[in-house]
Amino acid sequence: MATREGTWAYRDDHDEFARTFYRRFGDGVVSSIGVGTYLGDPTDERDDDYHDAIVTALESGINVVDTAINYRHQRSERVVGRALDDADVDRESVVVATKGGFVPFDGERPDDPGEFVRSEYLDTGIVEREDLVSGQHCIAPGFIDDQLDRSLDNLGVDTVDLYYVHNPETQLAENSREDVYDQLEAAFERLEERAADGDINHYGVATWEAFRVPQSHDSYLSLPEVAERARAAARTAGNTATHFRAIQCPFNVFMADAFSVEAHEGADGAQSALWFAQDAGLNVFTSASIMQGRLAAEMPESVEAKLDGETRAQRALNFARSAPGVTCSLVGMGSVEHARENVDAGRYEPLGADAFDAVFE
Repeated sequence: MATREGTWAYRDDHDEFARTFYRRFGDGVVSSIGVGTYLGDPTDERDDDYHDAIVTALESGINVVDTAINYRHQRSERVVGRALDDADVDRESVVVATKGGFVPFDGERPDDPGEFVRSEYLDTGIVEREDLVSGQHCIAPGFIDDQLDRSLDNLGVDTVDLYYVHNPETQLAENSREDVYDQLEAAFERLEERAADGDINHYGVATWEAFRVPQSHDSYLSLPEVAERARAAARTAGNTATHFRAIQCPFNVFMADAFSVEAHEGADGAQSALWFAQDAGLNVFTSASIMQGRLAAEMPESVEAKLDGETRAQRALNFARSAPGVTCSLVGMGSVEHARENVDAGRYEPLGADAFDAVFE
């Protein structure tokens, strides 16, 4: 797993970056730009492109790789594992994050997806029918156990550094909000046990809408309540402190809700997810940091003029990692060229707090 000594040594080996490029995560440090592995067809050719891009990133100063078991039908996890083996870096210097929640296919989309889910998960008892939402999503402890085991095997690692419960708001389609909080607490208790066993180092929640929408929204989940459920899970599991460490949510120039929507009750009133996370000591990893490529093509001139970087993608990344509470901004790196461009974004300082606030005035 990633260690304090390994990540700090990695930072020292890459001292050519801007002063704020590396940031604290636990007792270690991580690059504030990370490799994302969501997009792409489930093909061998795409696997090879990802492999080369990840190796390039890891050898050039980026030490965060984010994936999920369902990304590209488990291919993304497997190519991350291959890249970890082939890159000229120590495993102890790299933070590997993955997620569980969506039922994954295996390598490709089957001809009959429903039959695959029945035979692989329902008939085997891994998933109870009442726990499966929309035919594709489950966060029951037994399923999370199974998915974590598969992820460890796919990645070829002994420990996942950060394991996310993936898009729990999906459960709100068929369950009450209180029921979903109860489900999360049960999943967290199992993850606390897996942390005690050394299978994960930290865990968190990766969301698409839950933390950046108003309280009245159907997909809303309260970040304070989620954090409290993690503390309760730690107590039940007999751990002295929770291993709940991070959240992931979209954040970019066009999707700034995680900064602007005050939907989470803090000590002094309603706060946005980013401000609550910062005050609560939670790390934030942003997804969709360049909006799946859109921000490489267009950006408001008034915002772009305030950002440093040679390319629009670099400026978009520097916006995302300027926000309060953001530890790392994730971006897809499907080619060596994109990896190099994204690495080079780290040579520029992001906006300071006052300059970032001014963007929203």
